[in-house]
Amino acid sequence: MNNSNTQLTVRTDFSGEPGLTFDFPSLLVGVAEYEEGPTGCTVFYFPTLAQAAVDVRGGSHGTLLTDERQAVDAVCFAGGSLLGLSAATGVSEELFALRGHNANWNGIPLVSGGIIFDYGSRENAIYPDQALGRAALRAALRSTSPGIFPLGRRGAGASATVGKGLGFDWREWGGQGGAFRQIGPTRLAVFTVVNSVGAIIDRQGMAVRGHLDPETGRRYRHMEGLAQRIDADAGTNPATRPEVPQQGNTTLTIVVTNQKLSTERGTDWSLRQFARQVHGSMSRAIEPFNTPRDGDVLWAVTTNEVDNPSLPDLALAVVASELAWDAVLNCFG
Repeated sequence: MNNSNTQLTVRTDFSGEPGLTFDFPSLLVGVAEYEEGPTGCTVFYFPTLAQAAVDVRGGSHGTLLTDERQAVDAVCFAGGSLLGLSAATGVSEELFALRGHNANWNGIPLVSGGIIFDYGSRENAIYPDQALGRAALRAALRSTSPGIFPLGRRGAGASATVGKGLGFDWREWGGQGGAFRQIGPTRLAVFTVVNSVGAIIDRQGMAVRGHLDPETGRRYRHMEGLAQRIDADAGTNPATRPEVPQQGNTTLTIVVTNQKLSTERGTDWSLRQFARQVHGSMSRAIEPFNTPRDGDVLWAVTTNEVDNPSLPDLALAVVASELAWDAVLNCFG
């Protein structure tokens, strides 16, 4: 089955399913899926051009329009590996049409995108294409405030899996998660699609998703699993058993605030540091993180709407980092 030989069904309505309610009028979210995959895309649209910075840490990323990125109209997450970048171009096409095909310099849509490899968990070649990207943007434009972000195996996370670092048969379903908080005039939202080599770790330090031993039903932190294998080899093999990295991973994350960041060293610099701090913090929630076989990318976006002196950049990033952990924890049901 592929996009050319299959009658594809587009789904954009997820009412009645688990979702995060978020109150962020300057951010619209749309989700679209091909149920035959299942695979899909998740679009974050900013009606007013937003300032952005991108932090790429994984060794196997697939992205569109991320280098030296300073502004975005939209960000698109998708399954389908590199073919899924077509969804981001579909978002661009839909925006271009909505703007009356304005081909002036400032009329061209700025749509950034990232993909996960989700083929390992399904037996078909279906991918999010331009038509699905356009459908996701239309869904975003129909959304209301407060918004609803579908959680779990939805959108770009429809066929995501986690915890493959100890073997592909130790994996479990991942998905997309989100978290939102308002502090005074400041709004903060984090959305993530988790399709990682690593397992998901809770705040008590326990592996709660992935690295699931199919024989015992026990989940392991990565070093625990490695130690078990080393012990099993002791006395029969003087060399430790090498870990076999698993292909087909990536965690995509976007953190959005309406707060203006410090201008002391330039807002671009401040937003890049904000992105790095939040992205680095996610190693608490996913273990291991940023591996050579992951394509981990984080977009940090501000709509620059409010000042909040009581929440300086460092504190803002600390709060966002906790929200990122919350988002990872609710990516699965």
